[in-house]
Parts: sequence; structure tokens; C-alpha cells
Amino acid sequence: MDPIRNPYAPGAGTPPPELAGRDELREQVRVSIERLRRGLPAKSLLMIGLRGVGKTVLLDRMRDDAEAAGIHTLRIEAPEGRSLPALLAPQLRQTLLRLSRQQAAKALAQRALRALAGFAKSLKVKYDDIEVGFDLEPEPGLADNGDLEHDLQTLLEAVGEAAKSAGTALVMFIDELQYVREDELAALIAALHRCGQRRLPVSLVGAGLPQLPGRMGRAKSYAERLFDFPQVGPLNATAARLAIAKPAKEQGVDIADRAVTAIVAKTQGYPYFLQEWGKHAWDHAPRTPIRQQDVEAASASAIAALDDSFFRVRFDRLTPAEKRYLRAMAELGPGPHRSGDIAEQLQRKVTSLGPTRSQLIDKGMVWSPNHGDTAFTVPLFDEFMKRIMPGDDWRV
Repeated sequence: MDPIRNPYAPGAGTPPPELAGRDELREQVRVSIERLRRGLPAKSLLMIGLRGVGKTVLLDRMRDDAEAAGIHTLRIEAPEGRSLPALLAPQLRQTLLRLSRQQAAKALAQRALRALAGFAKSLKVKYDDIEVGFDLEPEPGLADNGDLEHDLQTLLEAVGEAAKSAGTALVMFIDELQYVREDELAALIAALHRCGQRRLPVSLVGAGLPQLPGRMGRAKSYAERLFDFPQVGPLNATAARLAIAKPAKEQGVDIADRAVTAIVAKTQGYPYFLQEWGKHAWDHAPRTPIRQQDVEAASASAIAALDDSFFRVRFDRLTPAEKRYLRAMAELGPGPHRSGDIAEQLQRKVTSLGPTRSQLIDKGMVWSPNHGDTAFTVPLFDEFMKRIMPGDDWRV
């Protein structure tokens, strides 16, 4: 069939043609933000899930929903090696400049811009990656102590006052939160807590891997009471079928029921994989309807595409020791696996593998669902590891 009309969209954060199965979570965030704007108590929200479940897409859609309702937002992704102050500062500046154009909020927005200038200048010594323009001179004593936790709290309070005066709210949408250092998470949590205590309309909608709740709890013990942690998993069968069938139908193409069933089974309902299989099944099918044999024949190219992109980009970041550790996990199956069982596969002591396991957790490749257990953060990664490292050479 015509590849130009192919509706499926596999890609990192690429919006799918049909965002199926996520309406309840979007509504939860909408209600929370609207309560925030009205000065009512509302928890911040952190979406937790494995790679490929669509957290980034969902985060962006929620931001679009918020902005359509007149909410001020900022959107950042927390990469490894960048400080949270450096990520927040330029985004907060843009938000405050927009607020300063509203007459009702002008004076308070300018005060917050002075707070931002003091914040950035005082922390530049510790966080040398902060790069932000200064529109106003700092106000002495305002967010300029050089202590991140204290200064970020003062800064977000000033931003919250400006947003409140404008009858709106500031919602920070932050992806990959598990990469933020725990001391920086602690400062962010404390600042949000203070804004909540003062009923200021500042909130966080974030996303991260399954280790994020533990990191938040270690950063501040009261984090579990400050946030909701909804789990974002694979789509149920009904939503997965809709995500495949509806986009094709809108292009005038039918997919046989058995073909849809095959795609859902092969992808286990993970949104990214659904898009990949849908794309390749469409490209392989000669005409409508797309049949089960088209799906089966397209599976090889779908798996090859995943291996070359979704899986490979993560594999290439690993050291040889980390690759062997993950290959040992794969030998045991999807997981989770006991640390002792992994060590036995490698003929090593558990204690000697501790640093490798910690490095893999830091890189977001594995997480610990229970004490002593290790699980992949990337669905179907065990099958990929067997394809990329076949045989037994990895045991050496």
C-alpha cells in the first residue's frame, strides 16, 4: 500500500495517530490543574513507567491541554549530566516575560525576574552550566543566598505570586526525572511543598522510570504525600486494538481481526511497538485489508527496525561489563531476577557485581522492584540481548 499514507508514527516522543487508553489520566491532570488555578489543594503528579509506554507523548499532550486552558507551562527533559537549575532558569525566564505582559501581573512578574537574576548569579559558581539572560538587576536578599533549596523555594514562590495575580498557574512538565540528582530533587520537592502550603498555583507534572518514586522518597521523606504516582503501562487489549485499527480505518484501510490480534500479541500492548508493527504491516500489505500473513511477514522488518533504533541506541551506551550483566539477565528471561541468580550466570560473587548493577540503574537500563531483584526498564530487551549477543561468548 501507499507508504505516503501510512498513518503509524514510531519515534521517540512522536505523537501516535490515536492516543488510546489514556483519557482517564489526562482528565486527572486536567482536574488537578484547574483546582490549582482556583487556589484549591492539588497534588503534583509523576507518571511512572518503562520505556516505550508513551510517557513523553502523554506529557506533551497534557501540556497542550493545559496551555489550551490558559495555563502557563514550561517543558524540559532532564538529560544526564545537566543540572536542574540550568534547565529551569531559561524556561522560567520565558514564562515570567510572558506574565510581565499582563498588566495585573506585571509588577510581581518583574519581581520574580529579579529573583531569577539573583538565583542564577548566586548559584553560577556551583552550577556552571547555568546560562540565562538577565532582564532586570537582582534584588539583594531575594533568592540569592547561594543555597539551592532555599533559593529555589523563594524563586518559585515569587513565580507563583505572579501567576496567581494573573489568574493562571505555572505547571512544570519535566521528562526523565530519574536523571536529576537527589539533592536537586530535594530542592524541587521542598519548593513545591512550600508553594502548596501557601496555596500558590505552582505544580509539577513529570515522568520517569520505575526507580523515580524511590529517588523522590530518599530526597524528601514526605514526597509520597506530596505527589501522585500513577503507573503508565502497556495498553489493555481494547485500547491496543483501537490504536491499531482506527488510524488505518481513517485512511480507508481495513485490518483483519486476526491481524490486529497478532499485532497486539507480538507487541504486548506497548504503544511504541504497536506503532512499529503497524507501520511495517501497512508497508508490507499489497492492498486492504491487512491480513494476519502480512503481519507475520512484516515482523522481521519491525524487529530489525527496533534493533537498529529503539534497542541499539541504549545498547551502544553500555560498557562491556554492563552488556554481559544484561546478557546474563536475558538468559534468565524477562525478569525480574534475583541478584544471586544473575551472579551465578556470570560465575561471579554478588558483591563484585554491585558496581555494575548500580551503573546500569544510573543509566536507566534496570531498576529494582524489590530488594535484591533486578528488572529491565526496556520491554522485550531480553530478546534483543539474545539477538545481539548470541551464543555463549559473553560468559567469558
